[in-house]
Amino acid sequence: MAIDFQPTQYRLQSLATGRVFDDSGWLLEAPGEDMPGLVRAVYEQNQLHLKDESFGLFRFSDWLPAQRFLHGSSAPVTYKSKELAAFLRLHHLYITFSGWWPERGAIMTSCSFKETEAFSVCSRMQPQNSQKVLVVASAGNTARAFAQVCSDNQIPLLLCVPEDNLDALWFDKSLNECVKLVATAKGSDYFDAIHLSNIVCGFDGFYAEGGAKNIARRDGMGTTVLSATTFIGRLPDFYFQAVGSGTGAIAAWEANLRFLADGRFGKHKMRLMVSQNAPFQPIYDAWKAGSRAILPYDDALARQHAELIAATVLSNRKPPYPVIGGLFDALKDTQGDVLLVHNEEADEAARLFEQLEGIDIHPAAAVAVASLRQAVAKGRVPTDAIVMLNITGGGEKRFKAEHQLHYLKPEQVFEVDASPEEIKRKIGLLKW
Repeated sequence: MAIDFQPTQYRLQSLATGRVFDDSGWLLEAPGEDMPGLVRAVYEQNQLHLKDESFGLFRFSDWLPAQRFLHGSSAPVTYKSKELAAFLRLHHLYITFSGWWPERGAIMTSCSFKETEAFSVCSRMQPQNSQKVLVVASAGNTARAFAQVCSDNQIPLLLCVPEDNLDALWFDKSLNECVKLVATAKGSDYFDAIHLSNIVCGFDGFYAEGGAKNIARRDGMGTTVLSATTFIGRLPDFYFQAVGSGTGAIAAWEANLRFLADGRFGKHKMRLMVSQNAPFQPIYDAWKAGSRAILPYDDALARQHAELIAATVLSNRKPPYPVIGGLFDALKDTQGDVLLVHNEEADEAARLFEQLEGIDIHPAAAVAVASLRQAVAKGRVPTDAIVMLNITGGGEKRFKAEHQLHYLKPEQVFEVDASPEEIKRKIGLLKW
């Protein structure tokens, strides 16, 4: 079916200075500014008008920097919980689910809300990017989502993933050769993969996806809040999500601010209740210390902690927490908080969710469920509050049982102390 799709009109705003300017195609920072701050999209459409469900994720394109339509996307699905809500004694618990749950209308084959990022980022691409290779660093789920979207749309991609996380790179079919994978050696973590990707982006012919700096990544993830708010008919009072970088929570805050400007969904800010998986807890430690800066974290200890947590995707050592417009500001502005969940609590929450709601969930989503359970037990969430629980990944166990899987193998594996010269030589052997 042909889709009548028009590119979204938007400008960019520096959150450090307030300056508004045009997007030259792939700006990740405000030109000519030294103060570290995120840029934010300012959309021509002040009010959100949903397209029909055939548009997939792009039914929210009024508030996505989409310059082209990509087929095959799925939007997050929101529903009102009965069983988990009754267990927690919450009258208005809304679950926003991203993953594989066809009966609910959720058909993300990556089983993760990272798919919202991948479709949004790739739809932002301008023609000048088509001859270069997009570089994405990931602890697993993001890589799987970008690999699938880029393979289906013939977009040249280089993934940088820790070798210990390669089991996350499964697919229901073989990928197009435009997708290549390199890894950082065993014992490395997400930060090491980011470091490798940064070196590669310094070579001719490669460009960075941008992570939290990319408006398309944040606004893609923000569709979870667009889904929940339009389904409920008003902004939630509380927002629960587990975080590694916190980019999804920043995106939720930004979506909230757009709804305030829209004017039809309430005048309040959701309280952001984000959670980390102990003992990997740099955001929790900084927040509880009242510090805008992330506290010193020994590299070896951080890698050790990253290996200990159940939700390995939550292991970002350098999150966009201190930057202007980052997670610290989002938590302050919404009177939010950071909660801490241990593996045993997350495991129990995963079993509870599957038993009550009927679908398996990722460890990171289980951390979010456990944090909600904690907050309710401590009386921090009124029983009549409107609560949004962001289930960022689920249905993977079911998807794997229903499909034959193909795994992506790395072309090269680099030690964490590999020199730029060695990296350049080996990357140069890859052909797209």
